[in-house]
Amino acid sequence: MRIKQKAETYMKTMFGTATASLHKEQLECLKQLLKGKRVLVVQHPGWGKRTVCFLATKLIREQAGGPTLVISPLTSAVRNHLEVASRIGITSRIIKGTSSEACKQVQSELKSNQVDLLIVSPKQVSDYDVRKTVLAQMANTIGMLVIGEVHCISEWSHDFRPEYRYLAHLLQAIGADVPVLATTATAKNRVVDDILAQLGSNAVLQRGTLAYKGLKLQNITIPGCAQRLAWLAKIIPTLKGNGIVYTHNQRVGEQVTNYLRANGVEAKMYYTEITDGEDKRSFREKLEQQLLNNEIKVLVATVSCLLGVDESNLGFVIHYQRPASVVHYYQQLACCGRTPDESYGVLLCGEEDGQIAEYFLKKTIPPQQHVPQILRALEASNEGLTIAEMKHVLNLRKNQIEKAITYLSTEKSSPVTKVGSKWHVKATCTPYKVDREHVQDIIEVQHTQQRQMLQYMHSSECLMAFLQTALDEPSPTACGRCRNCDSALQLDETYDDELVKKAEQLLRTSYQTILPKKQWPAKDMFTRSPLSGFRIVKEQRAQEGRALSLWHDGGWGRLVATDMRQANRFCDELVEACRTMLHTWSPDPFPQWVTCVPSLRNPTLVPEFAARLAKVLNVPFVPCIEKTCVNAQQKYRENSYQQVKNLDGAFTIHLQPQDRRPCLLVDDVLDSGWTFTVVSALLGQAGCPAVYPMALAVNSPRMS
Repeated sequence: MRIKQKAETYMKTMFGTATASLHKEQLECLKQLLKGKRVLVVQHPGWGKRTVCFLATKLIREQAGGPTLVISPLTSAVRNHLEVASRIGITSRIIKGTSSEACKQVQSELKSNQVDLLIVSPKQVSDYDVRKTVLAQMANTIGMLVIGEVHCISEWSHDFRPEYRYLAHLLQAIGADVPVLATTATAKNRVVDDILAQLGSNAVLQRGTLAYKGLKLQNITIPGCAQRLAWLAKIIPTLKGNGIVYTHNQRVGEQVTNYLRANGVEAKMYYTEITDGEDKRSFREKLEQQLLNNEIKVLVATVSCLLGVDESNLGFVIHYQRPASVVHYYQQLACCGRTPDESYGVLLCGEEDGQIAEYFLKKTIPPQQHVPQILRALEASNEGLTIAEMKHVLNLRKNQIEKAITYLSTEKSSPVTKVGSKWHVKATCTPYKVDREHVQDIIEVQHTQQRQMLQYMHSSECLMAFLQTALDEPSPTACGRCRNCDSALQLDETYDDELVKKAEQLLRTSYQTILPKKQWPAKDMFTRSPLSGFRIVKEQRAQEGRALSLWHDGGWGRLVATDMRQANRFCDELVEACRTMLHTWSPDPFPQWVTCVPSLRNPTLVPEFAARLAKVLNVPFVPCIEKTCVNAQQKYRENSYQQVKNLDGAFTIHLQPQDRRPCLLVDDVLDSGWTFTVVSALLGQAGCPAVYPMALAVNSPRMS
């Protein structure tokens, strides 16, 4: 039986329809794989990359070939399709975590040839135990290697991930005749060239149009948060099907979710941190399934959550705030517009977008940038350093350290080695030099992508053609469906004043919970403050607190920001708002006096506000906290250890016996939360039985 006929027979079984068939490009890709070629597929989402993967796996196994290894950061997205693969007899496994038990179980099944397709994440590939057990087991038997989101292998990509560099070694380790399917929808020319070079001379490029044929794109400028919420509440009920609303962080997402629900829209929040004790994977799977089963109208998700949702029936993807780049935006549109039915991709443009963009640019500094200081820290340590110990000597976030270490450890002549849990500089290595010009070029690429996103927002040309051009598609064409191609197809851009008022009221009562921290970043880390231990004892632990707003949100946050920047004094309206919040919150026991976190940089701003708040609460204001030294601003400390160490010895408490009663501790903007934690511990140690932190705004992120 010919390849096409056999493959389409399996397709009909997979999808349960007699009309299922391969399109020309899928068939060509399948033939190349069966010849043992390495194929780079750059095609739009919905093209059918997983279909090719499953069909190639089935045909290779029928020819007595080995199992397929799928490496993808979106394991949940692949997971949604495994039931389809099982219909043609493909037995699949996903390694959950990196535990030795999970690895041994899969290793045993591979040894007995019971697995046709194994899915692992790039992070698992970089794990020593996974490589030593599972990948070693597959080294000589692998039938096909599949690399999803392969753009992550390139340093020029919008989403370069150092752990992908292990795949270059894997590509060299497997036989030259082992077929490789490398897939992406978001690779620009420079990235494509880089990937092909790493795939080797045997590589074949298959590149098609990136246009989403069923999607109507529209950009709408609505500066204020309340107005954007009002627009969502008005428009979403009118849209066919269900969809996704993207926000930049969880706190904003919760505001969007609560407002939609308050206006009769069935919405749920999809986020990375699970706080109700439920298993993260099952929680997210349940939400995805509810969306796909039309049980909810909207899933509100942070942009860091690339959903496993990969279906064609979603009717809309709406961005509440501007994405980091055109590439990110295109990628996040992937689960919409798969069919020619009516579906929308809407970008809402707000006044905070530019500041948010700058914040995210700072977070995407290439890992090479941090290599010199990490090497200096390792060279200065005779016994080596764990990742946690590196946080003690480096003002870097944990993920920045991990990315830089992963980058270093995957170099051909790596200057570092790991012994147990500690990293060391190799004694025999030659001095390592960072290519500064190369790093600067990468940073400039990121800035260019941001500028492209800004241009897209204000473009008057076809929006789909703009995205195609930005992604280096050689022949972009006008879609005829976007706002710029046919204004008659646009969604109404107006909003109702009553819905705006309702949104403003919700935002002004969306008080943010400040959860108490229960342990210090390290044991006995204080040398100048009278605090010790690892766990924060109950007597020194802050009570649950509240913040009035999110920084610069459409409720009180904008007024907080304005007063800080322009008036250098918080207005009486904010005093009254905090009084209302406090009585709504109603902590028990209720605070009997008010104090505040002092500042040497601005010694009057917070104390003056706290004194006025105390007056309206009819309790005394007691300035019992002394700032004893000038330290760095907390927002410039990048990890928890550095944030707490920055506060060591910064405050002294002068508490009188009559003030050993519950108190309210006031500050302006909450960044890490460690200032509240340290000051509360010192107050507790001085005899205060309960300290309730209260801030005017939460950094979400803070943009000043």
